[in-house]
Amino acid sequence: MKKLVLVSGAVVWLSVPALAADVPVKARPAPVPVFTWTSCFLGAHVGGGWARKDVTDPVALVEDALGLTPTPVVTTAHVSPSGAVIGGQFGCDYQFAPNWVVGVEGSAAGATMKGDTTVFLSDGTAALVTARTDFLGSVTGRLGYAVDRWMYYVRGGAAWAGDKYTVTGIGFGFEGLDWRPGWTVGAGIEWAFARSWSARLEYDYYGLGTRTILMSDVLNGFSGPLDVKQNVQTVKLGVNFHVWGP
Repeated sequence: MKKLVLVSGAVVWLSVPALAADVPVKARPAPVPVFTWTSCFLGAHVGGGWARKDVTDPVALVEDALGLTPTPVVTTAHVSPSGAVIGGQFGCDYQFAPNWVVGVEGSAAGATMKGDTTVFLSDGTAALVTARTDFLGSVTGRLGYAVDRWMYYVRGGAAWAGDKYTVTGIGFGFEGLDWRPGWTVGAGIEWAFARSWSARLEYDYYGLGTRTILMSDVLNGFSGPLDVKQNVQTVKLGVNFHVWGP
């Protein structure tokens, strides 16, 4: 009897591994991938812009050309163009340590910012001074702080603007084009709402300094300089496709 018990126990003990092998093992869940902003991206943006342009001295420009008695003081026309901005951007970001993000970005946009003001001449007539910004571009560095799929960032670098100016009135029509370099700084917030897509809201300031522009009246053969000091501000909503996104 004792031998029978021992034999039965040995059989049960030996059969346990075989039974365990037949029991299906529950698979462990795959680890959730950690989101990263490390990627290169291509996108588009749309928004609005406004500018401040101090135009000096449109009165002297016209009076000298027409041979009028010069106004004794320097006249500065303050023009405040505003309008739409639409364009695109591309760049690359790298996330490290572990929430900081550094990157570089190029941006170009067309603009419809336009404004005008009236100045008066010594003979009692008036001239309309019009300023328009047609283009804004930049190459900037970017520093961000990431909180999972949200990133808060600042940016800064080199900028360019393309502008057109006119001074028109009875018997004259001056026109000048300007392509000037400058600098830009900005800040924004970006949200990765899908695997490879993100949306952003951004503010930018463009400092474009003072520059002398040659104004020409082709019909009358007049020409002369204007000094223009300007800055531009924009607010843009954009979307990016991350080529090497998470």
